[in-house]
Amino acid sequence: MSEKTSQKIFLNDRLVDKDQAVVSVYDHGLLYGDGIFEGIRIYSSRVFRNQDHIDRLYEGALAIRLEIPLSPEEMTAAVEKTVAANNIVDGYVRLIVTRGAGSLGLDIRRTSNPQVIIIADTISLYPEELYETGMKIITASTIRNHPSALSPRVKSLNYLNNILAKIEGTDAGTLEALMMNHKGEVAECTGDNIFIVKNGVLKTPPRDAGILEGITRKVVIELATEAGIDVREEAMVRHDIYTADECFLTGSAAEVIPVVDLDGRKIGTGTPGEITKKLRKRFQEYVREA
Repeated sequence: MSEKTSQKIFLNDRLVDKDQAVVSVYDHGLLYGDGIFEGIRIYSSRVFRNQDHIDRLYEGALAIRLEIPLSPEEMTAAVEKTVAANNIVDGYVRLIVTRGAGSLGLDIRRTSNPQVIIIADTISLYPEELYETGMKIITASTIRNHPSALSPRVKSLNYLNNILAKIEGTDAGTLEALMMNHKGEVAECTGDNIFIVKNGVLKTPPRDAGILEGITRKVVIELATEAGIDVREEAMVRHDIYTADECFLTGSAAEVIPVVDLDGRKIGTGTPGEITKKLRKRFQEYVREA
């Protein structure tokens, strides 16, 4: 964003100055985490995989019976408009839809006026040097929500499950934490999907492991397949991560970042592996081409 440009936030149906972008203290998004969101990347002033994000947003809204006041086409245009208004060349969009203002109770019939909030800004999730040297992570004792309680495919505003695991990571001196599912299998990290490489095969937990179907995860699978890499979605346990040749994480904010240590166990050589570096390089090229 240009220093001369005051930040504009899209709120419901128009762009407003940042200090005017306010919602009611009775909004169920604030009171109960009742809403959904998307984190979307901007590369070279273009919104990356906007349609995929919009599709996931509306699927999540349907799942939680939230009626979004804009059509998918209007939402797509609103995202583009917000990015342009803030002169973002390389950055990040946070798209939020809340249930709207209601009463001090859970009954959604007492809510009205769902709020659409679009923020376009810059972002830096991890220090740049970790993309070259790799990061260390730990396994959190906090597990992912049971998929029968809250589907991980809904990118809900209620991120307390992830936050508690993130606290465990930061308390241990790491910037990320691995989360297991209710079966004791590897699910994902607090904000990223996880991949490993073993004997030249790229592996990642399947959808039924209780993961968010990440957009960057999807792109990396596509790029790996195009490169002739054998890609498999299969259940994993921590032992598979400990004994992997390579490991990396993916996410809209994180992009592709190597992991070289889990719970004090060195992964592979303890440095980013060749397939990880190849896919990271190809991803960086692809986002400028797409």
